[in-house]
Amino acid sequence: MRTTLRKHRSSTAQTAPAVRRPSARRRGVATIAALALTATLAACGNEGHSSTADLSATQTASNGDMFNGADVDFATQMIPHHAQAVQMVVMTQGRDLSPEVQDLTATIRDAQVPEVEAMTDWLTAWDQEIPETSLDHANAGHDMSGHSGSEGDSNSEGMNGMPGMMSDDDMAALEHASGAEFERMWLELMIEHHKGAIEMAQVEQEDGLYPDAVALAETIVFDQQAEIERMEELLG
Repeated sequence: MRTTLRKHRSSTAQTAPAVRRPSARRRGVATIAALALTATLAACGNEGHSSTADLSATQTASNGDMFNGADVDFATQMIPHHAQAVQMVVMTQGRDLSPEVQDLTATIRDAQVPEVEAMTDWLTAWDQEIPETSLDHANAGHDMSGHSGSEGDSNSEGMNGMPGMMSDDDMAALEHASGAEFERMWLELMIEHHKGAIEMAQVEQEDGLYPDAVALAETIVFDQQAEIERMEELLG
């Protein structure tokens, strides 16, 4: 079944490209739902088939969806990318944050959890493999150190070569930071993470076929650029 997306309005923007979001039962997802979501992703991690080598070739799913390899790659990569952002949001729980940063964490969570659910539905409908995420591994008591970027380089391409993904060293340093240092580091890392998501979304805008995926890519570019500007202001 095709997931319907509805546009999430960024608190920092007045207008945005029209995008369909998940149905009402999926909106306003709390952090605990983000964690519960990973159980579904982990259970589906080895199902389905991989993306075609020809990214431009049109494929038709059993439900009538028309998509291509670029759409599959976008969803397959953006799911773990979003999951790491949600993991960073979860890391803020119980910490003394400024109200502005606290609001930002809620904005990121409430946007990206439904987006992960939507992309998971697409891949399921297309009979494609659902990727594992860093949250799956964190919940299992270990991380994905074998797939991270270079040590201490938050600007490097991390897991599976995806731009903006944090290395395990970055995540460990963030986890052990406290007070103002944590907030500053969190903002700096999230800016880099958002830049990577924008880069990936721009590829989908250029090469994707499935309308909902292209629309989501447009929303990611629009909303996350606004959030980058907001975070840069908070950093001063």
